Amino acid sequence: MIDAIMHIVISCLLLLGTFFIFSSAVGINRFPGVFTRLHAATKAPTLGIISILIGAFLYLFGTQHIISGKLLLAILFIFLSSPVAGHMLSRAAHKSGIKPYLRHRKDEYEEYINKKEDR
Repeated sequence: MIDAIMHIVISCLLLLGTFFIFSSAVGINRFPGVFTRLHAATKAPTLGIISILIGAFLYLFGTQHIISGKLLLAILFIFLSSPVAGHMLSRAAHKSGIKPYLRHRKDEYEEYINKKEDR
């Protein structure tokens, strides 16, 4: 019974990860601006890769009784580095002069920088 539940959980994690990665690929192709594409390229794959790695960890633990430190370190590394890399890329794009795709909103980061420079 436990094995069946474990296989269902692992399958759900793998499908969830695949869904997030696929939706990220669709978002990169469909979103209009650099910043929205960057959002799709960093947030969804982080969840997708982490859920796939958790599924692999549970599979190894459930079938082979192996606690894989490499998978845990990979989960931690991706969890910490991917959002930071996306943030740094978006700041670099904004500082290089690329304006966000805005319809009915204002660029709050540019207002913050201008206010900071006026001091």
